[in-house]
Amino acid sequence: MIASSPFSASRLVAASAPLLAFVVALPVLIIVASVFGADSGATWGHLWRTVLADYVVNSLILMLGVGTLTLILGVPAAWYTAVCEFPGRRLFIWLLPLPLALPAYIIAYTYTGLLDYPGPVQTFIRDVTGWGREDYWFPPIRSLGGAIVMLGLVLYPYVFLLARASFLERSAATLEVSRTLGYGVRRSFFRLAIPLARPAIATGVSLALMETLADYGTVQYFGVSTFTTGIFRTFYGFDDITAASQFSTVLLLFVVLLIFMERYSRRRARYDTGGRPARYENRIRLSRGQAIWAWVSCMLPVVLGFILPGAVLLKWALVDAAWGGASFLALIWNSIYLAALAAVIALACALVLGYARRNSNTKLVRVSLGVSGLGYAIPGAIVAIGVIVPLAWIDHRLIDLAKSLTGEQIGLVLSGSIVALLFAYTVRFLAISLGAVQNGLDKIKPSLDYATRSLGRRPIQVLAEIHVPLMRSTVLTALLIVFVDVMKELPATLILRPFDFNTLAVRAYELASDERLADAAAPSIMIVLVGVLPVIVLSRTISRGHAGQD
Repeated sequence: MIASSPFSASRLVAASAPLLAFVVALPVLIIVASVFGADSGATWGHLWRTVLADYVVNSLILMLGVGTLTLILGVPAAWYTAVCEFPGRRLFIWLLPLPLALPAYIIAYTYTGLLDYPGPVQTFIRDVTGWGREDYWFPPIRSLGGAIVMLGLVLYPYVFLLARASFLERSAATLEVSRTLGYGVRRSFFRLAIPLARPAIATGVSLALMETLADYGTVQYFGVSTFTTGIFRTFYGFDDITAASQFSTVLLLFVVLLIFMERYSRRRARYDTGGRPARYENRIRLSRGQAIWAWVSCMLPVVLGFILPGAVLLKWALVDAAWGGASFLALIWNSIYLAALAAVIALACALVLGYARRNSNTKLVRVSLGVSGLGYAIPGAIVAIGVIVPLAWIDHRLIDLAKSLTGEQIGLVLSGSIVALLFAYTVRFLAISLGAVQNGLDKIKPSLDYATRSLGRRPIQVLAEIHVPLMRSTVLTALLIVFVDVMKELPATLILRPFDFNTLAVRAYELASDERLADAAAPSIMIVLVGVLPVIVLSRTISRGHAGQD
């Protein structure tokens, strides 16, 4: 062991980890504490009598539908690209994750423009047949079923990526033994692959369902009443932040219950991940009919989830949209610098927490890491409500202090500025950076730390000069993913943005809400173009991790 003073940087980092975790977890704690806060019985009584049942039923149906659709789209595609050989397999490995770059609210606007009554599809039907409005039936896109399809098309990559990684990690001997027992493609899939990959599939579905509960833009645009829309209506319509906080607690219970059920369902299960991954010569060769079915299973979600809406957005953006000149450039600048600041702050916090665990792996530090990662499972609307309460309280104390000292009003310094947004983004997406930093640090042997410290380097110098350069690709990936998640985040931005401050996501939402779908394409296409980058990086990371497959 290398001696260090009581006030060394490593001790300071270890001591600051619990404080940082408390600050990050504060919005969630405030939401939970709101249950015991001020009385809002009148608001709750009105909600109970009128809309609460609709919120519960619609949210449950939405979760059930999205979970089923992500399974149907994600698992077969993961199986075919992982263990089968057919023409175009490598291309689909890159194409299938791309819908993850499309926010659900953007794909909802796109398909509404295509399939709604004035859209080109129904217009073509009426022109060809001569029918009127009452002469035919067309599935309503603005409905609960439409919201299920939109969310399922952009969230299935969670299931695809995790299931495919699990299929690749299965022992090749397992696949070979199944063939000696006479198992074909279908029996191997249902009898072996699905049970062995169940933890990864369950995790992917859970992530998709958490994103479903967090969604606001899609369900609000389609007129579907869910918990998220209820939080907004309570906050803005009733102007009752206490009731909105208490309402957020109900949604938080849904999220906690979802996580608990997923973990409880596999509490005693054990899964072997040993052996070598399936290589080219071990893959199942598909017949022509099977290859066609594989093509359909892989191509359908790509076309519906990315190619078709992307082509429509591109056409609208290039031909029909009004870009807005300087105002549009301001939107791009606001979105980019806000996302960049949030990504850097989240990474800095993750480095502090991760390095505290590496140097002082006490129970308090481990608990701090677990608490600080809770925000990713919490919808943005809940995080926003939890952030605005403490910041507004601090602002009013600062206003009183400034007035007593100078006699001037200083305004809302924290809750009325981008500080609130950056705080919410850090709470919401710290888990992404923290996971990446922990994985990167775990791959660096502790002996390297000891050798560097023996040469006189301080812990902070070791982190800056050794660890960060070795984790360069991991750190850049974490920065990129947080950057794009912030670019896409809508509920928290809508609640916390300062006056007269817009981002691409908010502008796209506003234009679509005004039925200016073509104009909404300009900010939407920018979000999609930026969102494609981390998806490609994520696909490359998974492929590198299983380089032996090809």
